[in-house]
Amino acid sequence: MSHSSTTAATAVTSVNGFYNYLAQGLDDLYRSFHSHNFMSIQFLQHVLSSLQSFHSQLTLVVQTLHLPVGEKWLDEYMDESTRLWDVCRFLRTGVSNMENYYTAGANISSSLQNHHQSSRQILRAINICQRERVGLEEVNRSLIETRIQPLLMKFNKNMWIESKLKGFNGFRGVLHALKNTNTLLLMILLSGLVYSSSKTSFSSLQSIANEGDVAFIVSAARLHESLKAIEDGQSGILLYEFRNTGNTMDELKSKVERLEMEFDLSERVEMLKNCFEVLKCGVENVIVQLDDFFDEIVESRKKLLDLCTQM
Repeated sequence: MSHSSTTAATAVTSVNGFYNYLAQGLDDLYRSFHSHNFMSIQFLQHVLSSLQSFHSQLTLVVQTLHLPVGEKWLDEYMDESTRLWDVCRFLRTGVSNMENYYTAGANISSSLQNHHQSSRQILRAINICQRERVGLEEVNRSLIETRIQPLLMKFNKNMWIESKLKGFNGFRGVLHALKNTNTLLLMILLSGLVYSSSKTSFSSLQSIANEGDVAFIVSAARLHESLKAIEDGQSGILLYEFRNTGNTMDELKSKVERLEMEFDLSERVEMLKNCFEVLKCGVENVIVQLDDFFDEIVESRKKLLDLCTQM
């Protein structure tokens, strides 16, 4: 992974320790968000690392709670890990859909490096890439609305007042905290890497109230509100590196149309090439990170099943 969790390196072994771990991890994300470009690859990889780390720590906590064999707690964990797996699988699909787009972007660079190409041929390559971009966002929008949205739950702060969350030695509260945190982090990843709209944006989540003494809720609320404010109704793929390719391509298209290739565009060509290479590298790194996470989910499920058979 390109990012390791910046939260505590030691294993969490208590319910309160897990809540504190969540709070610290969310605070780290808040600081990371404000130190990078809006929805940059670096920030989103940090979000994904945090998702992995929180899930891993939950597995460790469960092993210390002496939970009863054959009770509902295992089913509840399996349900949440299945939801997480399914959303991440569709997330991977949406990210992988970018391949045709950055391949078309590489073709623009190839055309511009060939001095025998006419401005019309170069504009054709740019137009093909722009159509790929429009098609990509449309496919990903449909993926979000038809396949992913039904799997996302609302951040539910009200459940904290229900005594049943203390069930199974505090496991239910810990799992509920993870569910809510997963939802927030998945929304960030989906908005950045797949698609964001008025139906799927951060504003569609319930407001996370800054109330009570549960530190992770306060931390989640701060990150949530910050993302809502900066998102400001934007739609489409919000990834900074993705948007940068579009802006750079638009500027180049304008230059080609106006200059009719009479001037040296090598600097613009190199800039566009670098933008697409950065996007491609970032996308490939995220896919590798997601594949690692799938392996970790499988391993965690096996650990808890084995734990039950050994009790």
